[in-house]
Amino acid sequence: MLVHEIINNGRKADIAIVDEGRQITYSQLKQGIKKYRNRLYELGIRQGDRVGIFSRNSTEFIYTYFAISSLGAINVPINFQLSTRETAYILQDAGVEHLLTYEPLTFEEKISVTQHDIATFGDKISPEAPELPEDFNDNEPCVIIYTSGTTGNPKGAMLSHKNLVCNTRQCEVFKCHDKCKVLCVLPMYHCFGWTCVVLNTFYRGAELDVMRVFKPKDMIDMVREQRITDIIAVPSIFKLVTALAKPEDFKSVRFFMSGGTTLPDKIVDEFKKKFGAPIAEGYGLSEASPAVFLTTHGEERQGSCGKLLKGTEVRLVDEDGLDVAQGEVGEVLVRGGQVMLGYWNNPKATAEALDAEGWLHTGDVGKVDADGYYYIVNRIKEMIISMGENIYPREVEEVVYKFAGIKDAAVLGVDDKLRGQVGACFYEVQDGATVDPRELKKFLQKNLALYKIPREFKQIPEMPRTSTGKIFKRKILEDYLAAKEGSA
Repeated sequence: MLVHEIINNGRKADIAIVDEGRQITYSQLKQGIKKYRNRLYELGIRQGDRVGIFSRNSTEFIYTYFAISSLGAINVPINFQLSTRETAYILQDAGVEHLLTYEPLTFEEKISVTQHDIATFGDKISPEAPELPEDFNDNEPCVIIYTSGTTGNPKGAMLSHKNLVCNTRQCEVFKCHDKCKVLCVLPMYHCFGWTCVVLNTFYRGAELDVMRVFKPKDMIDMVREQRITDIIAVPSIFKLVTALAKPEDFKSVRFFMSGGTTLPDKIVDEFKKKFGAPIAEGYGLSEASPAVFLTTHGEERQGSCGKLLKGTEVRLVDEDGLDVAQGEVGEVLVRGGQVMLGYWNNPKATAEALDAEGWLHTGDVGKVDADGYYYIVNRIKEMIISMGENIYPREVEEVVYKFAGIKDAAVLGVDDKLRGQVGACFYEVQDGATVDPRELKKFLQKNLALYKIPREFKQIPEMPRTSTGKIFKRKILEDYLAAKEGSA
């Protein structure tokens, strides 16, 4: 099965999408995709071409994605929170010539890309596009998901049709069926939202209820009025709606699922106390389409991200690459049908992530209990996860270093009750220089997506360093936490 064929599982007359009052049946969904497909083909889009999508959640996003994949072309969904500088890098790296966007983008540098209004793209009547050649198979790439790299430049994880369909089938543990109404509040550009929400919903022939912009009160109203049955979100969303919603608001919901980052016990406890329902957890990464561990509906275990998915192998290994004993912690290595093809035009990064035996080295540390439930306990990488969004300190540091007067900089993740984590920027200034943290923050806001901006800025006299000369981030964090406790 190819990704765009997933919608064939829905009955023609059944509602596929509810989007701002519009109800689109599975039959109408196919018609919409066809219009976008024909237009793309008329523009010259062919197998292997990369097409960008820069959009909020919408029916048109779905039309575009399936239309691109149905031509054998490759989707490049872009986080609409990125700055134009960051967006330009992705477009150039992927070789995107056509971008469908919900708002015109203005780039500082000249880039060769034609922008199209995603909302009206299918209005023009275009000639019928031919079917895919018979030799097109599910190992062909369907999408490139850009994830920020530790060296500052994003890497494009290539996922095939097989990867996405495999992972969608593995979401069977949610027990979603054709009578379900699934809330789509997670961004469609994100692998978690696309596979576990959009694709899973259509694969089961269910109804997808689209939320274009997350606002806690609007979400609560939507759940109550539309009688939503499945909510898949990130911890911060659950925290916000718990404070505002009444128990009767969620009485139609049969399944709650959280991912993107670790779900704090406090959020779960408050949620269960108010609504009388558990929250399932999962774990994944873009390079695995994304799900690796998911919790089966009705078998939730607090603190665990669930069990290994069918058709997936996992190893927990120590620093020497040897398997650790049950209950011991080790790096999570994954192998299975959902694991990426590799990074776009980046063989070096691919070789570092995928070993010769096909194991994906996740950089995350986990453990497993006697019942087969997995727990993610730490991250080898320094990645910060804030409200489900990945922030890579090195990328932020690269921009900080460009600000006048900065000698050294270190960005670390610190705990935050609402967002899970936020960035804290520690910097040392050059001799005789003065750095105003407010001006530094403004500078970062011009060059980075807002969610990547550190919440705290601290000037320190001198950067602590290890014996090899590297900035000693652990020492910085220890001093920061000690000072915070001392002032409490």
